Amino acid sequence: MKTAFTDLDELLAFLELDKNRLNLPIGNSDPFSLRVPRGFVALMKPGDPNDPLLLQVLPSGREAIAQPGFNNNPVGDLESQSVPGILHKYHGRALILASGACAVHCRYCFRRHYPYHGGTASPRQWQDILGYLKADPSIREVILSGGDPLMLQDERLAEWFANLAGIPHLQRLRLHTRLPVVLPERITPHLIELLSGLALPTVVVLHVNHPNELSPALTSATRKMHRNNITLLNQAVLLKDVNDSRETLTTLSEKLFAAGILPYYLHLLDRVQGSAHFEVPEPEARKLYRALLAKLPGYLVPKLVKEITGQTSKTPLGIS
Repeated sequence: MKTAFTDLDELLAFLELDKNRLNLPIGNSDPFSLRVPRGFVALMKPGDPNDPLLLQVLPSGREAIAQPGFNNNPVGDLESQSVPGILHKYHGRALILASGACAVHCRYCFRRHYPYHGGTASPRQWQDILGYLKADPSIREVILSGGDPLMLQDERLAEWFANLAGIPHLQRLRLHTRLPVVLPERITPHLIELLSGLALPTVVVLHVNHPNELSPALTSATRKMHRNNITLLNQAVLLKDVNDSRETLTTLSEKLFAAGILPYYLHLLDRVQGSAHFEVPEPEARKLYRALLAKLPGYLVPKLVKEITGQTSKTPLGIS
């Protein structure tokens, strides 16, 4: 984390890219700053401004252009905050914003404008959060998200796990994380032992968008997790010029499965302000989904979904 790229000029020099040939932001006032670990950058092709991993993290001048239908609260998170640190949108599930920090700043992130200050699960808010969960027996599953929950140290995670395991009506625990993808070193033997020894059945949902992200280090780590009976799922975001082709998505599903990860969701872009250049139109997304159905066995085809504020679940798009 300490050696991650945070300076744009340094990143471009490392990748042998000419900043004058790129559509970069003017000035350095963007609060959603550049952050990308060096190991993830090492997976990019030097000299290629269209590398699919680079496009996900490189700030663009297009982010400053306001687009109709795009806003700072695209999935209604602010309206779903029950107590500070908890989002409660769907029946039976509650999401804890365990950390506001991330190892990487993905430019399409739907929480890039989220007011994390005062809205994450700080230690002083634990009792309120646990009290809320205990008081609602309809909550059967807790999701640790963020930011990224694996930005917390193992000791803090262990405290969360122990407290949640003590709530009688909870039946499952889920972690949503991108950190192992950009920093595979985070999957230590101790973390695997911690996750595999939990009292609650646990699902780890990774966020891999492109097959090039499945580095040997990541694949080695996820196979170890799989062998330790940790359920691994993947949710990807459909991104223009990154993974919007049948070939790329087919390879992604196949490489995920080989790494012990089951494709779960393929999300349409959440329309957060600054991300319009990543959007793949819905008709094109449906066409891609049909192509995947024709190419892959059903268990390797992720559900194509989009999130609509106020709905009781993610909305499947199917093939109609």
